[in-house]
Amino acid sequence: MRAMDSGFIHPTAVIDPQATLGQGVRVGPYAVIEAQVNVGDDCHIGAHALLSGPLTLGPRNTVGAHAVLGQAPQDHGYQGEPTSVVIGSDNVFREFVTIHRASTKEEGITRIGDHNLLMAYSHVGHDGQLGSFITIANAAQLAGHVQVADRAYISALVGVHQFVHIGTLALLGGGAVVTQDVAPFCMVTGNRARLRGLNTTGLRRAGYDRATRQTIKALYDTVFRSGQPLAEALQHLRDNPSLSGPACDVMLAFCEQSQRGIIR
Repeated sequence: MRAMDSGFIHPTAVIDPQATLGQGVRVGPYAVIEAQVNVGDDCHIGAHALLSGPLTLGPRNTVGAHAVLGQAPQDHGYQGEPTSVVIGSDNVFREFVTIHRASTKEEGITRIGDHNLLMAYSHVGHDGQLGSFITIANAAQLAGHVQVADRAYISALVGVHQFVHIGTLALLGGGAVVTQDVAPFCMVTGNRARLRGLNTTGLRRAGYDRATRQTIKALYDTVFRSGQPLAEALQHLRDNPSLSGPACDVMLAFCEQSQRGIIR
């Protein structure tokens, strides 16, 4: 293998002269890194991986064998415009993961945050917007324009419809087919996905104390179990001082901005 700024490049790897590699980057056998790809320090690019630009990888990302990052969007209207993928730091993309660069229908960037784990064969479609500390399990598929907030958990074989928004700490159960927005802290399962309760395990693991969990339970009961129309339930949240706080603000903002409707 060939040393490069304390990293190693396998002699069978193909790296375009217009690509930029940071210090400590390791590139495995038969990997391909095309033009306009910027790889941050201490990244590991696995065997047979394909990185297509424009693509920016922050530091300490791991790209598994046969993963494909930055290919053109699966969009009939795309005509080769210079859209991109921008990825933060400390993510793990396991084998055969695919992430497509954006179309021209929004800001032109598919974004991935930090500290995410995308397991084997999972897919993020064009214009996707992912936060941080998200887990996407094996073969889960996110269509174009999907937004996923921090600490969401998407189980294996889940299918998420285009333009759907997934709230923070939401849990999508295995095999779910999700065609509407999933509110923060909630758990959904089934085809089509239905609300199954709060993601109580996720809340505990995220470090929410008992008092905060109880407040979130009261928010959930008001919005999803009171039988009120959504607009009335949200107004009740605004009018109730005992429910005020960051969790309430997150729930209100998510519900008010929903375009596809919320799974209730």
